[in-house]
Amino acid sequence: MTEPTSRTDAMRTGDVKHMKWWGWGVEGVGFHHEDKPGFAPFVQKAVGLDLWRVEPTERPDFSELKVPASTAPEEFLTVLSGIVGAGNVVVDDLSRVVHTYGKSLRDLVRIRSGEIARSPDVIVYPADEAEVQSVVEAAVEADAVIIPFGGGSNIAGSLEPHPDESRVVVSLDLGRLGRVLEIDADAGLARIQAGALGPDLEAQLNRDGWTMGHFPDSFTHSTLGGWVATRSSGMQSDKYGDIADIVKGLRVVRAGGALVIRAVPSASTGPSVREMVVGSEGRLGVITEVTVQVHRLPERRGIYAYFFKNLDHGLAAMQEIAESDVSPSVTRVSDAHETGFSLATSKESKGIQKMAQAGLMAYLKRRGWDLDEMCLSFIGFEGGEAYAKRQKSLVDRIVRKHHGIGVGKGPGALYDQKKFDTPYIRDFLLDRGAAGDVSETAGPWSKLRGIHAAVYEAADRAYEEIGRKGWTMSHMSHSYHSGACLYFTFAFVFGDDPLGEYDTVKRAIQQAFVDAGGTISHHHGVGLEHAPWLEEDISPQGVAVMSGLFGAADPGGNFNPRKIVV
Repeated sequence: MTEPTSRTDAMRTGDVKHMKWWGWGVEGVGFHHEDKPGFAPFVQKAVGLDLWRVEPTERPDFSELKVPASTAPEEFLTVLSGIVGAGNVVVDDLSRVVHTYGKSLRDLVRIRSGEIARSPDVIVYPADEAEVQSVVEAAVEADAVIIPFGGGSNIAGSLEPHPDESRVVVSLDLGRLGRVLEIDADAGLARIQAGALGPDLEAQLNRDGWTMGHFPDSFTHSTLGGWVATRSSGMQSDKYGDIADIVKGLRVVRAGGALVIRAVPSASTGPSVREMVVGSEGRLGVITEVTVQVHRLPERRGIYAYFFKNLDHGLAAMQEIAESDVSPSVTRVSDAHETGFSLATSKESKGIQKMAQAGLMAYLKRRGWDLDEMCLSFIGFEGGEAYAKRQKSLVDRIVRKHHGIGVGKGPGALYDQKKFDTPYIRDFLLDRGAAGDVSETAGPWSKLRGIHAAVYEAADRAYEEIGRKGWTMSHMSHSYHSGACLYFTFAFVFGDDPLGEYDTVKRAIQQAFVDAGGTISHHHGVGLEHAPWLEEDISPQGVAVMSGLFGAADPGGNFNPRKIVV
């Protein structure tokens, strides 16, 4: 990875930072393989792509895009300008393109090929909740569509306007609402504006000795409101919980006023409205403020690496850890394919480190390990010095029971440094004509191995169907007492029909999830991408109840319509 010279390399619109319009992250940051000698051979073996021969595509030229003209009437723009100021109402093509899609592979293929069927007509940047309320009232009165926008990192199709939407579409960007408003030290609660980006809110909390502990893959470029709207999980959810566990209170702007959920420890007040808002993807209103559980910064924090003989041993160890009294912050185990990928993306070892690695591999071979089946695991510990030490001791005992071996903090520290870089590898492959994308699910421990096998089988059939050499890999990313999340990555080189080929593979994997007893998404949300499988996941009556909720709460269909359910 290379780093930008400053944060001003991020694209700015309305004085709010945004990612580049054609890919992930900011200008000047990208994945490079020249210092990773195992990566090019790995990619060639996995999908048949020769990185030394293929030339990356040119950066897309914005001037060649055909952006649909804004249909926002001047009088409506004047009303909005009167609320937030003329400089915070924008209709230029670049701003509208940035707010058209999220950052899924489907989104990037379309934007790079100039496929923009419908863009927002106007982007509005309110400064506070009062301005959000006024914008919502004006938009609903004008029968416009309101799509809340945070960091733009969504990969489930939750942000794009429907192509046949005839009404004015307002992208309501919360980027100016980024402050930690208050910390209740006695309760360990923090009131935070919904537009706060992950790094910004953590920096504000850290200054006072607190952390929220929520670190999704998209952390660098996603917002608190987006995490709530999509029911996000983070890399340390084993300890701190998913966002649904962290959220204690909410303020959601709707026509007629704000929906307010007070931050109380627990309540018996009928069906949980808080739970209805979490994962609602903007269908119930605009989340403006969230009260979250926060924790004192841990005295000690460490992520340790382990190897298991195979995935069965690794999953069995993770299950026993989840059922024990141990409370690690991270429990992650990669299957053999992903372990090979992780080793291939490492920089070249030299000197003593190289000798130590060679010695370890020789030792494992002598123990009868098949190195092609070996699985890499990361387990994290946080807390006071004595507590963290005790936790690691208990985990080490369980790991040994399942024939695992610890290899220290070095690989774990490297993982911790690079944990937010994966999306750049996807863009790197896309620049060279290849797909690299993800799907994730969750299931009970009793079904995880079956889900894993079913996905591999379904993906292999799909690769055969499209006539491409494909690659699938997976890791278990989050543990619960009853089960875990399996996170799959799939890759292949595009043929003549990139999106058609992608759909074939993606559909096969999603169908395998539900057929094998998993859910259609553990933490990416539903949007448009996963909606076709919702009825199989939550039953026809479940969809009927959800449709009834959205219809009753938003009879005019003004809030991000047709997402999750039509």
